Amino acid sequence: MNRSHAADVIVIGAGVIGAACAQALARRGLQVLVLDAGLHGATAAGMGHLLVLDDNPAELALSNHSLRRWREQAADLPEACAYRSNGTLWLAANAEEMAVAHSKFQNLQAQGVACELVGASALRQREPELSKGLEGGLLINGDGILYAPATASWMLDTPNIRQRRARVIEVDGNRVRLDDGQWLSAEAVVLANGIQANELCPELPIEPKKGHLLITDRYPATVTHTLVELGYVTSAHNAKGPSTACNIQPRPTGQLFIGASRQFGTTDPQVEGWMLAKMLKRAAQYMPGLAQLNGIRAWTGFRAASPDGLPLVGQHPQRQGLWLAVGHEGLGVTTAPGTADLLVAQLFNETPPLAAQPYLPQRFLGEPAYA
Repeated sequence: MNRSHAADVIVIGAGVIGAACAQALARRGLQVLVLDAGLHGATAAGMGHLLVLDDNPAELALSNHSLRRWREQAADLPEACAYRSNGTLWLAANAEEMAVAHSKFQNLQAQGVACELVGASALRQREPELSKGLEGGLLINGDGILYAPATASWMLDTPNIRQRRARVIEVDGNRVRLDDGQWLSAEAVVLANGIQANELCPELPIEPKKGHLLITDRYPATVTHTLVELGYVTSAHNAKGPSTACNIQPRPTGQLFIGASRQFGTTDPQVEGWMLAKMLKRAAQYMPGLAQLNGIRAWTGFRAASPDGLPLVGQHPQRQGLWLAVGHEGLGVTTAPGTADLLVAQLFNETPPLAAQPYLPQRFLGEPAYA
């Protein structure tokens, strides 16, 4: 290691993506310095839903690989991480959505993902609180949940990692400048600070996508799986304007997390009553009993969205020494282990465990300007 360097690698951002990358690098014996501005981004605000998604082959490959990695390390996670492999139950409201469930089932099965189609009566048996009249669903058995802030903290509590509360105001390849004017350098710098990445690299095509969440009081556990409407795939997820979709997650505490909403074109962190009401009304259509429960807190967060919905993972093609792990939108917690695997393999010039091509920053930033 160059003695003038602050560390072998500097990671900007202490959310779950930065933490996963730092842990993976530290486990390779590198000295890692994690710089955190303390802004509490998407990791602090999200649901911590671990799910396989198959909107496109690259998303399926990354999420499926990552879920396997989460299950492998589940035994190592402290209880505070609240990891549970409770499965996701995708809900079909009608025959059209049940056809989508069939299609997803075939696609996921072909990739070795454990899942099963569930008919209307079996759906009610598994989740008695669901609305009558739903067509059925698709259960993805290996999906899970965890508490992301505690998980990021656990990752950062790994030998060879140092943490420092500091705001980076400039990045120059493998050097960073802090807001006190100090420059730090390393063999490599990893940018993993979500929607703040644009402040340091304005050329990144990352857009904030606002989301609302609400958590209820504690109740006797009546929901077992994470419940998500298939309309999330067929309509709401693809909508250009503000959209909501039913997403109900049981927490180990007996509380329910209720989401989900998506808004572009705003950076206002305020909870918006009209959007919260729209989201809760949507969730209650699938689980009418929600209307009787007490919501104790609502908040918002911002997902860092790339134009094609896939993260940018790899070396910045115009800034030698700077590596990117940004643009995960709502899948940052899910894909943190896979992102770290991809990044570390590229840093060490090894063959990654899944094809890196779909996630390379070149697709937006052009071919490398250096040899």
